[in-house]
Amino acid sequence: MLNRKPVWLYSADLFLKRRDVKQVIIVISPEDKDEFLVKYGPNLAVLGVDVALGGAERADSVQNALTKVNPGIQYVAIHDAARPCINSDVIESVFQAALHNRAVVPVVPVTSTLKASADGKHIDRTVDRSNLYQAQTPQVFEHELLVSLYANRKGAQPTDEAQLAELQGHTVTMVPGSVLNIKITTRQDLAFARACLEAMPKPKFDAPIHPFADDNLFR
Repeated sequence: MLNRKPVWLYSADLFLKRRDVKQVIIVISPEDKDEFLVKYGPNLAVLGVDVALGGAERADSVQNALTKVNPGIQYVAIHDAARPCINSDVIESVFQAALHNRAVVPVVPVTSTLKASADGKHIDRTVDRSNLYQAQTPQVFEHELLVSLYANRKGAQPTDEAQLAELQGHTVTMVPGSVLNIKITTRQDLAFARACLEAMPKPKFDAPIHPFADDNLFR
Protein backbone atom coordinates (compact mmCIF):
# COMPACT_ATOMS: atom_id res chain seq x y z
CA MET A 1 0.00 0.00 0.00
CA LEU A 2 1.13 3.54 -0.80
CA ASN A 3 -0.95 6.35 0.69
CA ARG A 4 -3.70 3.75 1.37
CA LYS A 5 -3.77 2.70 -2.27
CA PRO A 6 -2.16 -0.37 -3.88
CA VAL A 7 1.12 0.42 -5.59
CA TRP A 8 0.05 -1.32 -8.81
CA LEU A 9 -3.09 0.75 -9.17
CA TYR A 10 -1.24 4.06 -9.56
CA SER A 11 0.25 3.11 -12.91
CA ALA A 12 -2.73 0.95 -13.94
CA ASP A 13 -4.91 4.06 -13.58
CA LEU A 14 -2.84 5.97 -16.12
CA PHE A 15 -3.13 3.25 -18.74
CA LEU A 16 -6.82 2.57 -18.07
CA LYS A 17 -7.64 6.23 -18.69
CA ARG A 18 -6.08 6.37 -22.15
CA ARG A 19 -8.39 5.87 -25.13
CA ASP A 20 -5.61 4.22 -27.13
CA VAL A 21 -5.09 1.51 -24.51
CA LYS A 22 -7.42 -1.36 -25.35
CA GLN A 23 -6.36 -3.88 -22.73
CA VAL A 24 -4.59 -3.90 -19.36
CA ILE A 25 -3.08 -7.11 -17.97
CA ILE A 26 -1.59 -7.40 -14.50
CA VAL A 27 0.86 -10.22 -13.85
CA ILE A 28 0.92 -11.72 -10.35
CA SER A 29 2.88 -14.55 -8.78
CA PRO A 30 0.97 -17.86 -8.61
CA GLU A 31 1.27 -17.99 -4.82
CA ASP A 32 -0.49 -14.62 -4.54
CA LYS A 33 -3.35 -15.54 -6.88
CA ASP A 34 -6.01 -16.52 -4.33
CA GLU A 35 -5.37 -13.60 -1.99
CA PHE A 36 -5.16 -11.11 -4.86
CA LEU A 37 -8.41 -12.22 -6.46
CA VAL A 38 -10.27 -12.26 -3.15
CA LYS A 39 -9.04 -8.75 -2.39
CA TYR A 40 -9.36 -7.16 -5.83
CA GLY A 41 -11.44 -9.52 -7.98
CA PRO A 42 -14.71 -7.50 -8.06
CA ASN A 43 -12.81 -4.28 -8.76
CA LEU A 44 -10.77 -5.89 -11.53
CA ALA A 45 -14.02 -6.96 -13.17
CA VAL A 46 -15.36 -3.39 -13.10
CA LEU A 47 -12.10 -1.99 -14.46
CA GLY A 48 -11.80 -4.68 -17.13
CA VAL A 49 -8.29 -5.68 -16.06
CA ASP A 50 -7.10 -9.16 -17.02
CA VAL A 51 -4.83 -11.24 -14.80
CA ALA A 52 -1.91 -13.44 -15.87
CA LEU A 53 0.23 -15.67 -13.69
CA GLY A 54 3.92 -14.93 -13.51
CA GLY A 55 6.86 -17.26 -13.98
CA ALA A 56 10.20 -17.85 -12.30
CA GLU A 57 11.81 -14.75 -13.86
CA ARG A 58 10.65 -11.49 -15.39
CA ALA A 59 10.92 -12.79 -18.95
CA ASP A 60 8.81 -15.82 -18.07
CA SER A 61 6.12 -13.55 -16.63
CA VAL A 62 6.01 -11.31 -19.69
CA GLN A 63 5.85 -14.31 -21.99
CA ASN A 64 2.90 -15.67 -19.98
CA ALA A 65 1.12 -12.33 -20.26
CA LEU A 66 1.66 -12.19 -24.02
CA THR A 67 -0.57 -15.24 -24.42
CA LYS A 68 -3.45 -13.17 -23.04
CA VAL A 69 -3.07 -10.19 -25.38
CA ASN A 70 -6.25 -9.70 -27.40
CA PRO A 71 -6.27 -10.15 -31.20
CA GLY A 72 -5.80 -6.93 -33.12
CA ILE A 73 -3.48 -5.29 -30.57
CA GLN A 74 -0.69 -3.55 -32.50
CA TYR A 75 1.59 -2.41 -29.69
CA VAL A 76 2.39 -3.79 -26.25
CA ALA A 77 3.68 -1.72 -23.34
CA ILE A 78 5.40 -3.48 -20.46
CA HIS A 79 5.49 -1.50 -17.23
CA ASP A 80 6.82 -2.37 -13.78
CA ALA A 81 3.95 -2.27 -11.30
CA ALA A 82 6.60 -1.24 -8.77
CA ARG A 83 6.95 2.10 -10.61
CA PRO A 84 3.87 3.99 -9.34
CA CYS A 85 5.36 7.43 -10.03
CA ILE A 86 5.25 7.21 -13.81
CA ASN A 87 3.55 10.25 -15.32
CA SER A 88 1.29 10.66 -18.31
CA ASP A 89 3.83 12.80 -20.20
CA VAL A 90 6.41 9.99 -20.25
CA ILE A 91 3.77 7.49 -21.35
CA GLU A 92 2.68 9.82 -24.15
CA SER A 93 6.28 10.33 -25.27
CA VAL A 94 6.98 6.59 -25.43
CA PHE A 95 3.69 5.86 -27.19
CA GLN A 96 4.28 8.54 -29.83
CA ALA A 97 7.82 7.34 -30.49
CA ALA A 98 6.54 3.76 -30.89
CA LEU A 99 4.47 4.84 -33.89
CA HIS A 100 7.73 5.34 -35.80
CA ASN A 101 10.06 2.89 -34.06
CA ARG A 102 9.51 -0.80 -33.38
CA ALA A 103 11.01 -0.73 -29.86
CA VAL A 104 11.07 2.27 -27.50
CA VAL A 105 12.40 2.64 -23.96
CA PRO A 106 12.40 5.66 -21.59
CA VAL A 107 15.78 6.38 -20.01
CA VAL A 108 17.50 8.86 -17.73
CA PRO A 109 21.24 9.61 -17.90
CA VAL A 110 23.43 8.30 -15.10
CA THR A 111 24.58 11.26 -13.00
CA SER A 112 26.35 9.56 -10.09
CA THR A 113 29.98 8.47 -10.16
CA LEU A 114 30.10 4.72 -10.79
CA LYS A 115 32.58 2.33 -9.20
CA ALA A 116 33.28 -1.29 -10.17
CA SER A 117 34.14 -3.82 -7.47
CA ALA A 118 34.65 -7.57 -7.82
CA ASP A 119 34.35 -8.34 -4.09
CA GLY A 120 31.88 -5.65 -3.05
CA LYS A 121 34.37 -4.29 -0.53
CA HIS A 122 37.12 -2.58 -2.50
CA ILE A 123 36.93 -0.32 -5.54
CA ASP A 124 38.57 -1.79 -8.64
CA ARG A 125 37.99 1.13 -10.97
CA THR A 126 35.78 4.09 -11.80
CA VAL A 127 33.40 3.49 -14.71
CA ASP A 128 32.95 6.17 -17.36
CA ARG A 129 29.35 7.34 -17.05
CA SER A 130 29.33 9.68 -20.06
CA ASN A 131 27.35 7.29 -22.27
CA LEU A 132 25.39 5.41 -19.60
CA TYR A 133 21.64 5.56 -19.07
CA GLN A 134 19.20 3.94 -16.65
CA ALA A 135 16.39 2.13 -18.43
CA GLN A 136 12.85 2.60 -17.16
CA THR A 137 9.37 1.46 -18.13
CA PRO A 138 6.94 1.48 -19.90
CA GLN A 139 8.85 -0.17 -22.73
CA VAL A 140 6.76 -0.31 -25.90
CA PHE A 141 7.14 -2.76 -28.77
CA GLU A 142 5.27 -3.74 -31.87
CA HIS A 143 3.20 -6.72 -30.79
CA GLU A 144 4.49 -8.88 -33.64
CA LEU A 145 8.11 -8.03 -32.81
CA LEU A 146 7.67 -8.73 -29.09
CA VAL A 147 6.10 -12.13 -29.73
CA SER A 148 9.00 -12.97 -32.05
CA LEU A 149 11.58 -11.86 -29.49
CA TYR A 150 10.14 -14.17 -26.85
CA ALA A 151 9.65 -17.05 -29.27
CA ASN A 152 13.38 -16.88 -30.05
CA ARG A 153 14.83 -16.11 -26.63
CA LYS A 154 16.21 -19.66 -26.26
CA GLY A 155 16.24 -19.69 -22.48
CA ALA A 156 17.71 -16.19 -22.11
CA GLN A 157 16.65 -14.34 -18.96
CA PRO A 158 16.95 -10.63 -19.85
CA THR A 159 16.30 -8.08 -17.15
CA ASP A 160 14.09 -6.10 -19.51
CA GLU A 161 12.62 -6.34 -23.00
CA ALA A 162 15.16 -3.91 -24.44
CA GLN A 163 17.95 -6.34 -23.57
CA LEU A 164 16.10 -9.15 -25.34
CA ALA A 165 15.81 -6.96 -28.45
CA GLU A 166 19.52 -6.10 -28.25
CA LEU A 167 20.48 -9.77 -27.98
CA GLN A 168 18.60 -10.48 -31.20
CA GLY A 169 20.05 -7.56 -33.15
CA HIS A 170 17.12 -5.12 -33.09
CA THR A 171 17.48 -1.36 -32.68
CA VAL A 172 15.92 0.09 -29.52
CA THR A 173 15.04 3.79 -29.50
CA MET A 174 15.48 5.84 -26.33
CA VAL A 175 13.24 8.71 -25.17
CA PRO A 176 13.64 10.83 -22.03
CA GLY A 177 12.22 9.24 -18.90
CA SER A 178 11.75 10.89 -15.51
CA VAL A 179 13.91 10.92 -12.38
CA LEU A 180 10.67 10.57 -10.41
CA ASN A 181 9.86 7.27 -12.14
CA ILE A 182 11.56 5.24 -9.42
CA LYS A 183 11.23 1.51 -8.85
CA ILE A 184 10.16 0.48 -5.35
CA THR A 185 12.48 -2.23 -4.10
CA THR A 186 12.83 -1.59 -0.35
CA ARG A 187 10.64 -0.13 2.38
CA GLN A 188 12.77 3.00 2.26
CA ASP A 189 11.70 3.44 -1.35
CA LEU A 190 8.08 3.77 -0.21
CA ALA A 191 8.91 7.01 1.60
CA PHE A 192 10.72 8.28 -1.49
CA ALA A 193 7.73 7.31 -3.66
CA ARG A 194 5.38 9.32 -1.42
CA ALA A 195 7.59 12.37 -1.90
CA CYS A 196 7.70 11.80 -5.67
CA LEU A 197 3.91 11.55 -5.86
CA GLU A 198 3.58 14.84 -3.98
CA ALA A 199 5.96 16.51 -6.43
CA MET A 200 4.19 15.25 -9.54
CA PRO A 201 1.62 17.30 -11.48
CA LYS A 202 -1.93 15.98 -11.63
CA PRO A 203 -2.27 13.39 -14.40
CA LYS A 204 -4.04 14.24 -17.67
CA PHE A 205 -6.64 11.77 -18.91
CA ASP A 206 -8.40 11.43 -22.25
CA ALA A 207 -10.90 8.73 -21.21
CA PRO A 208 -13.61 8.51 -18.54
CA ILE A 209 -12.32 8.17 -15.00
CA HIS A 210 -13.25 4.85 -13.44
CA PRO A 211 -15.27 4.87 -10.20
CA PHE A 212 -12.37 3.73 -8.02
CA ALA A 213 -9.73 6.14 -9.28
CA ASP A 214 -9.25 8.26 -6.18
CA ASP A 215 -10.93 6.46 -3.34
CA ASN A 216 -9.84 3.77 -0.93
CA LEU A 217 -11.89 0.79 -2.11
CA PHE A 218 -8.67 -1.08 -2.93
CA ARG A 219 -7.68 -1.94 0.64
